[in-house]
Amino acid sequence: MKSYIIHFIRNMPCEGNLEGRYIGRTDSPLATESIVRLARMKREHPYPQASRFFASPSTRCVDTLKILYPEADPEVVLELAECDFGQWENKTAQELQHDPRFRQWMEGGGQSAPPEGESSPVFVQRVCRGFEMLVQNLMAQGQSSPQQSAVSAALCAPAGVLTALLAAYGLPQAPFYDWMCQPGCGYSLRITPGLWMRGQVMEVFATLPQGAGEGGADHLVLDLAREAAERAYGKGLSPEAGS
Repeated sequence: MKSYIIHFIRNMPCEGNLEGRYIGRTDSPLATESIVRLARMKREHPYPQASRFFASPSTRCVDTLKILYPEADPEVVLELAECDFGQWENKTAQELQHDPRFRQWMEGGGQSAPPEGESSPVFVQRVCRGFEMLVQNLMAQGQSSPQQSAVSAALCAPAGVLTALLAAYGLPQAPFYDWMCQPGCGYSLRITPGLWMRGQVMEVFATLPQGAGEGGADHLVLDLAREAAERAYGKGLSPEAGS
């Protein structure tokens, strides 16, 4: 059966990110140091090959992808945009610290919406809707090439988008914040049509780029899988053992 591999890649920081600003819909380009750092990462660590390319609708995501894959002409998926911070766009927490609405928003974990912005639940629903459409289109196009046993794609998006998708669909199951990774890094996922149609889940099988997390503090997929399985099934068991 044909499978679909999607490589999730977190975009490199823009200038606003480095300044600690809330950059959602603001289209801020990559910082110079981000470009230099990503080029070095690409030289030192192999990134997987891909034949299809997707990106969130921001310059920082498209440019991150094009640095890694110069041949890419990515399809921009509007629904995979970062959260809209409304009136707090392009401002720092320090600039907002005296706004009682901001303090309430922070204390509520982002469940409420910033003024003229998006709440966390609305953001997650939008992102999931966009990703499900992406997967549907990928499968439909894959069916027109039956000779290929696998289709490989790369998606570059902000951290919030990727962690929302991994928390919603990823196997092993893990909370939102357990899926955080460094800029320019990410995860490789495998979607099997039958499993996706039955339960809308995708297997997370590797971190990327290869070797970048070795010896560091980042989660490795096997460690994450073990931790998730122990939380769900108890030590010594795994989802495979219980099926």
